[in-house]
Amino acid sequence: MSNLFQKLSQEAFRAGINPRTKESRAWFMGKVANMRSINRSALMREDVISLEQPRYTRDLIGRMFMFFYDPKTKDDLPYYDKFPLIILVGPAPGGFYGLNLHYLPPIFRAKMLDALMDITNNKAYDETTKFRIRYEVLNRMRKLRYFKPCWKHYLLDHVKGRFGRVDAPEWEIATFLPTAQWKKATFNTVYRDSRRMVL
Repeated sequence: MSNLFQKLSQEAFRAGINPRTKESRAWFMGKVANMRSINRSALMREDVISLEQPRYTRDLIGRMFMFFYDPKTKDDLPYYDKFPLIILVGPAPGGFYGLNLHYLPPIFRAKMLDALMDITNNKAYDETTKFRIRYEVLNRMRKLRYFKPCWKHYLLDHVKGRFGRVDAPEWEIATFLPTAQWKKATFNTVYRDSRRMVL
Protein backbone atom coordinates (compact mmCIF):
# COMPACT_ATOMS: atom_id res chain seq x y z
CA MET A 1 0.00 0.00 0.00
CA SER A 2 1.27 3.48 -0.78
CA ASN A 3 2.00 5.82 2.10
CA LEU A 4 -1.53 7.03 2.57
CA PHE A 5 -0.73 9.82 5.01
CA GLN A 6 1.89 11.36 2.75
CA LYS A 7 -0.34 10.99 -0.30
CA LEU A 8 -3.22 12.85 1.37
CA SER A 9 -0.89 15.54 2.72
CA GLN A 10 0.48 16.15 -0.77
CA GLU A 11 -3.02 16.33 -2.25
CA ALA A 12 -4.04 18.88 0.38
CA PHE A 13 -0.92 20.95 -0.35
CA ARG A 14 -1.62 20.91 -4.10
CA ALA A 15 -5.20 21.98 -3.40
CA GLY A 16 -3.89 25.01 -1.49
CA ILE A 17 -5.23 23.81 1.85
CA ASN A 18 -3.60 25.38 4.91
CA PRO A 19 -3.04 22.74 7.63
CA ARG A 20 -4.69 22.91 11.06
CA THR A 21 -7.57 25.11 9.97
CA LYS A 22 -11.32 24.52 9.85
CA GLU A 23 -11.01 24.50 6.06
CA SER A 24 -8.36 21.79 6.31
CA ARG A 25 -10.46 19.61 8.61
CA ALA A 26 -13.43 19.96 6.25
CA TRP A 27 -11.23 19.06 3.29
CA PHE A 28 -9.86 15.89 4.89
CA MET A 29 -13.32 14.89 6.12
CA GLY A 30 -14.68 15.15 2.58
CA LYS A 31 -11.64 13.52 0.99
CA VAL A 32 -11.86 10.33 3.00
CA ALA A 33 -15.67 10.13 3.14
CA ASN A 34 -15.82 7.61 0.29
CA MET A 35 -12.79 5.56 1.30
CA ARG A 36 -13.92 2.11 2.35
CA SER A 37 -10.95 -0.26 2.17
CA ILE A 38 -8.13 0.64 4.55
CA ASN A 39 -5.47 -1.97 5.21
CA ARG A 40 -4.89 -1.32 8.90
CA SER A 41 -1.85 -3.59 9.20
CA ALA A 42 -0.19 -1.87 6.23
CA LEU A 43 -1.09 1.54 7.67
CA MET A 44 0.75 0.65 10.89
CA ARG A 45 3.88 -0.06 8.84
CA GLU A 46 3.95 3.33 7.11
CA ASP A 47 6.98 5.55 7.61
CA VAL A 48 5.09 8.38 9.29
CA ILE A 49 3.97 6.14 12.17
CA SER A 50 6.42 5.38 14.99
CA LEU A 51 5.83 1.96 16.51
CA GLU A 52 6.22 1.85 20.28
CA GLN A 53 5.90 -0.85 22.91
CA PRO A 54 2.49 -0.71 24.63
CA ARG A 55 3.81 0.68 27.92
CA TYR A 56 2.35 3.62 29.77
CA THR A 57 4.70 6.53 30.61
CA ARG A 58 3.88 10.14 31.51
CA ASP A 59 5.54 11.38 28.31
CA LEU A 60 2.82 9.66 26.27
CA ILE A 61 -0.03 11.70 27.79
CA GLY A 62 -1.59 13.93 25.15
CA ARG A 63 -0.25 11.96 22.20
CA MET A 64 -2.34 10.27 19.51
CA PHE A 65 -2.07 6.52 18.93
CA MET A 66 -3.66 3.75 16.89
CA PHE A 67 -3.46 0.08 17.82
CA PHE A 68 -5.21 -3.27 17.63
CA TYR A 69 -7.27 -4.14 20.69
CA ASP A 70 -9.21 -7.14 22.00
CA PRO A 71 -11.36 -6.02 24.99
CA LYS A 72 -11.43 -8.22 28.07
CA THR A 73 -15.17 -7.61 28.53
CA LYS A 74 -16.13 -7.82 24.85
CA ASP A 75 -18.93 -10.33 25.57
CA ASP A 76 -20.63 -7.77 27.80
CA LEU A 77 -20.16 -4.73 25.56
CA PRO A 78 -22.93 -3.64 23.17
CA TYR A 79 -20.17 -2.92 20.61
CA TYR A 80 -16.48 -2.10 20.46
CA ASP A 81 -13.71 -0.90 18.17
CA LYS A 82 -10.89 -3.36 17.44
CA PHE A 83 -8.65 -0.62 15.99
CA PRO A 84 -8.93 2.43 18.27
CA LEU A 85 -7.56 5.87 17.42
CA ILE A 86 -6.97 7.49 20.79
CA ILE A 87 -5.55 10.51 22.51
CA LEU A 88 -3.96 9.15 25.68
CA VAL A 89 -5.25 10.99 28.76
CA GLY A 90 -3.65 9.24 31.71
CA PRO A 91 -3.06 6.06 33.73
CA ALA A 92 -5.83 3.67 34.69
CA PRO A 93 -5.89 0.37 36.61
CA GLY A 94 -4.07 -2.14 34.40
CA GLY A 95 -3.64 0.32 31.56
CA PHE A 96 -4.68 3.81 30.53
CA TYR A 97 -7.57 6.15 29.74
CA GLY A 98 -7.92 7.38 26.19
CA LEU A 99 -10.29 9.29 23.95
CA ASN A 100 -11.21 7.05 21.03
CA LEU A 101 -12.18 9.55 18.33
CA HIS A 102 -13.80 6.80 16.25
CA TYR A 103 -16.87 6.96 18.51
CA LEU A 104 -17.75 10.39 17.13
CA PRO A 105 -19.48 11.08 13.80
CA PRO A 106 -17.02 12.92 11.50
CA ILE A 107 -18.61 16.33 12.03
CA PHE A 108 -18.24 15.96 15.82
CA ARG A 109 -14.64 14.76 15.35
CA ALA A 110 -13.92 17.97 13.46
CA LYS A 111 -15.38 20.06 16.30
CA MET A 112 -13.51 18.05 18.92
CA LEU A 113 -10.19 18.34 17.07
CA ASP A 114 -10.79 22.05 16.54
CA ALA A 115 -11.24 22.53 20.30
CA LEU A 116 -8.25 20.34 21.15
CA MET A 117 -5.98 22.41 18.89
CA ASP A 118 -6.41 25.25 21.41
CA ILE A 119 -4.78 23.21 24.19
CA THR A 120 -1.51 21.97 22.69
CA ASN A 121 1.81 22.32 24.53
CA ASN A 122 3.38 24.24 21.62
CA LYS A 123 2.61 25.53 18.13
CA ALA A 124 5.46 23.70 16.36
CA TYR A 125 3.07 20.92 15.26
CA ASP A 126 5.87 18.39 15.03
CA GLU A 127 6.85 15.26 16.98
CA THR A 128 7.17 17.35 20.19
CA THR A 129 3.59 18.64 20.06
CA LYS A 130 0.99 17.09 22.37
CA PHE A 131 -2.44 17.96 23.69
CA ARG A 132 -2.41 19.37 27.25
CA ILE A 133 -5.28 17.16 28.29
CA ARG A 134 -6.73 16.05 31.62
CA TYR A 135 -10.14 14.73 32.59
CA GLU A 136 -10.85 17.90 34.59
CA VAL A 137 -10.19 20.06 31.53
CA LEU A 138 -12.40 17.89 29.33
CA ASN A 139 -15.23 17.95 31.83
CA ARG A 140 -15.02 21.71 32.40
CA MET A 141 -14.87 23.12 28.86
CA ARG A 142 -18.17 23.11 26.97
CA LYS A 143 -16.49 23.02 23.57
CA LEU A 144 -14.86 19.71 24.61
CA ARG A 145 -18.17 18.08 25.59
CA TYR A 146 -17.80 15.71 22.63
CA PHE A 147 -15.33 13.69 24.70
CA LYS A 148 -18.04 11.81 26.62
CA PRO A 149 -18.68 8.92 24.18
CA CYS A 150 -14.93 8.69 23.48
CA TRP A 151 -13.77 8.17 27.08
CA LYS A 152 -12.47 4.58 27.34
CA HIS A 153 -10.40 2.45 29.70
CA TYR A 154 -7.88 0.25 27.87
CA LEU A 155 -5.95 -2.65 29.42
CA LEU A 156 -2.32 -3.01 28.33
CA ASP A 157 -2.58 -6.82 28.34
CA HIS A 158 -5.27 -6.57 25.66
CA VAL A 159 -3.34 -4.32 23.26
CA LYS A 160 -2.32 -6.54 20.34
CA GLY A 161 1.12 -5.65 19.02
CA ARG A 162 2.62 -2.19 19.22
CA PHE A 163 1.21 1.32 19.40
CA GLY A 164 1.38 3.36 16.22
CA ARG A 165 2.09 6.95 17.29
CA VAL A 166 0.57 9.64 15.11
CA ASP A 167 2.45 12.92 15.35
CA ALA A 168 0.89 16.37 14.96
CA PRO A 169 1.42 16.77 11.17
CA GLU A 170 -0.82 13.73 10.61
CA TRP A 171 -3.50 14.35 13.27
CA GLU A 172 -6.08 15.64 10.81
CA ILE A 173 -5.58 12.75 8.39
CA ALA A 174 -5.73 10.06 11.08
CA THR A 175 -8.79 11.63 12.69
CA PHE A 176 -10.93 11.26 9.57
CA LEU A 177 -9.61 8.03 8.04
CA PRO A 178 -12.30 5.32 8.21
CA THR A 179 -10.12 2.89 10.16
CA ALA A 180 -12.57 1.97 12.94
CA GLN A 181 -13.21 -1.78 13.11
CA TRP A 182 -16.60 -2.11 14.77
CA LYS A 183 -17.78 -5.36 16.26
CA LYS A 184 -21.40 -6.23 17.26
CA ALA A 185 -22.85 -3.03 15.70
CA THR A 186 -22.54 -0.75 12.69
CA PHE A 187 -21.09 2.75 12.77
CA ASN A 188 -24.64 4.10 12.41
CA THR A 189 -25.59 2.62 15.77
CA VAL A 190 -22.40 3.92 17.40
CA TYR A 191 -22.90 7.43 16.03
CA ARG A 192 -26.57 7.47 17.07
CA ASP A 193 -25.66 6.61 20.66
CA SER A 194 -22.82 9.15 20.69
CA ARG A 195 -25.10 11.94 19.46
CA ARG A 196 -27.49 11.21 22.32
CA MET A 197 -24.66 11.64 24.82
CA VAL A 198 -23.50 15.05 23.60
CA LEU A 199 -26.65 16.80 22.32
